[in-house]
Amino acid sequence: MLLATISDFRKDMARFISDVIDNHETLIIHKEKGTGVVVMSLEEYNSLEATLHEMNNPVNRKRLNDSIESLKKGKLVKKELL
Repeated sequence: MLLATISDFRKDMARFISDVIDNHETLIIHKEKGTGVVVMSLEEYNSLEATLHEMNNPVNRKRLNDSIESLKKGKLVKKELL
């Protein structure tokens, strides 16, 4: 996670944006007294949106949680990909 003030971001905007995109970093730009913004790559944003969409569906959420529990218990099934 990267941190910057607005002044720092203005001075080196291109480098900050490159770091966010190229290194999959999240940038927090502080304004004042706990306020600010988060900058993330479009790829990261789309991934979060897709996860949120899937987790908002109760059937999908249960299926994922059940799979995680099975994995924790060592119940694995190997399948060949065609």
